Amino acid sequence: MSTTARVLLGLFLGALIGLGLAWWDTAIAGRVADAVQPVGRMWLNALQMTVVPLVAALVILGVNTARDAAASGRTARRAIACFVVLLAAGAALAAVAAPLLLSLLPRPAGLAESLRASAAGEAGLSVPGSLSDWFAAVIPSNAIAAAAQSAMLPLVVFALFFGFALAKIEDARRARLLELVQAVADVMIVIVRWVLWAAPLGVFALVLAVCARVGGGMLGAFGTYIGLQIALYLAMTLLLYPIAVVFGGERLRRFALAILPAQTIAASTQSSLVSLPAMLESARTRLGYPLATTSLVLPMAVSLFRITSPMQYIGVACFIAWAYGVELSAAQLAAGAALAVVISMGSVGLPGQVSFMATNMPVTQAMGLPVEPLGLLLALDTVPDVFATLGNVTADLTATSVVARGSSDPTPEAPSPGASQPPP
Repeated sequence: MSTTARVLLGLFLGALIGLGLAWWDTAIAGRVADAVQPVGRMWLNALQMTVVPLVAALVILGVNTARDAAASGRTARRAIACFVVLLAAGAALAAVAAPLLLSLLPRPAGLAESLRASAAGEAGLSVPGSLSDWFAAVIPSNAIAAAAQSAMLPLVVFALFFGFALAKIEDARRARLLELVQAVADVMIVIVRWVLWAAPLGVFALVLAVCARVGGGMLGAFGTYIGLQIALYLAMTLLLYPIAVVFGGERLRRFALAILPAQTIAASTQSSLVSLPAMLESARTRLGYPLATTSLVLPMAVSLFRITSPMQYIGVACFIAWAYGVELSAAQLAAGAALAVVISMGSVGLPGQVSFMATNMPVTQAMGLPVEPLGLLLALDTVPDVFATLGNVTADLTATSVVARGSSDPTPEAPSPGASQPPP
């Protein structure tokens, strides 16, 4: 069985047994939940131990990858700028829309209390103070202390400084140091893969514990999460069409019909990389973009740009806050959105489940929220991933249209024979 199938099986069995115990006897259900909960928390702790070095390495590598790509010319720099703007727009949309949508939905009775009990009371919750206090804490006074405390936003700020400073040292030393950073990231990914091998057991324990305490209301919460992510992805996908029209100079009907084959492959394969040939065909043949632009921008987009990633991180954090009954402040949402954009640029190449845990954990922690529910959401993310890939492919082609319009320098037409020439 694939890892996804095994994780889904763990989710199904955990929910089935937990709901059966809650229906049969709540006292026994509570005792069973207390017994299996340490297994799930041990699994989550094993994942958390890799987050700090992995995130720092990914940010440093992402900064240098983007710098190298931007150094290849004006078109590449325009593409990088377009990617960053669209990522920020997606994060901002999620930061506004997710809390609003969740506020309209009822929270299952007992959900917040059960989750707080699973997270050892308030230990996992850390609400920042005023906006000025948040800004003061963004720059770490001690990067090692920030890493030790899992203070993700200050750690990422330090990694950004480190990554940009690497560009200023001798090329040979920079290459050696980047090789070391890449090795650290690779080792952490291997450890995460080992831990994810036990994901079915960890997910089973987490789901059984929470379903035994909450009962059938947990199924409604699962549906809320899936519906929230799908709504965010579809909203961003629809917003990309007017962006292509306004900033890419496209006609709406022409653009929509031209990218439809690439979107179909994206939805069926759930892979932007597999959809790349179809995207190139749509951009070159159907939309008529210059070969020099499409052959540069689209591979860059597949390597660096995944517009639904920051939306996923923000949506996950907002759902956890809703489930715990926590009102997110502007500072928390701003911290999460900024961190989501930075992390998404360095994590595009990670495998699915590795990416989910390694990228959602730091954003959730930076917003002062517990990470225990991430084990449950890992198994549920298979369904929204179809719509995420659809949005990513649409964004890649939208960015290409914007860059192609800015890169096309009109050439003067040759005068017709016999036409009068202006005096020199």
